[in-house]
Amino acid sequence: MNNATEPAAASVKPPGPSPETITFKRSHFYMALAPLMFVCGLAAGYLIWGRAQAAPGGAGVPAGGGESGPAQAAPPLAPEKLQRVAVSVDDDPYLGPQDAPVTIIEFSDFECPYCVRFYRDTLVPLLETFPQQIRFVYRDFPLVNIHPNARPAAEAAQCAFSQGKFWEFHNGIFQNQSRLGEALYLQLAVELGLDQAEFELCINSGQFADEVTADMNAARELGITGSPTFFINGRPLVGAQPLQAFVAIVEVELSAQ
Repeated sequence: MNNATEPAAASVKPPGPSPETITFKRSHFYMALAPLMFVCGLAAGYLIWGRAQAAPGGAGVPAGGGESGPAQAAPPLAPEKLQRVAVSVDDDPYLGPQDAPVTIIEFSDFECPYCVRFYRDTLVPLLETFPQQIRFVYRDFPLVNIHPNARPAAEAAQCAFSQGKFWEFHNGIFQNQSRLGEALYLQLAVELGLDQAEFELCINSGQFADEVTADMNAARELGITGSPTFFINGRPLVGAQPLQAFVAIVEVELSAQ
């Protein structure tokens, strides 16, 4: 019964109604209303749940980040509409020619599932597509508020970098992401032939803690809030986007050379 009907019903006064008749009608009204209220409650609950499920994974995460997968990241703009940002390569590890016409800088987290997806599905085919045209740089952005193993993994990878084995260590971590921890890092050090004593001293002393912090601060200054985040010749691309999204921007950059 809606509000428009209620006043009209209240104005009708049949002659001589008994109290029992009025009570009977009200009881039927409430019985009819109960299922409607139940259905409305279910609908409201569904809407609230649906909004919570659709919210980005990084929503509500303090500056320092959230994961950025395809569902979280907005669809990429046309390459020519992406505003260019000045991003330093620092002294971080890279693949490809140093003087390549296109530099891609990734800010990544070793515990991030979207970062491992990019590693598994996109990185190798991207570099195979442009073997001489891309310099790919890895910078650290461990999401310490949600990934407790990410920062120790980043520091361990820097220790491997100091012995010339960063990318092999990087691959080993992403191939064993469910096993992050010192036991894995020591195992990888053995498999890669690193100096064991030097490596253990490096990870236990926090030798590269400042290096990782510097990358994190650089990411925050750039306004990065999630991982992975990429800059292709300074043009930002957020999330584990498909290969085609990277290829489109790289081709635009190459055509402008």
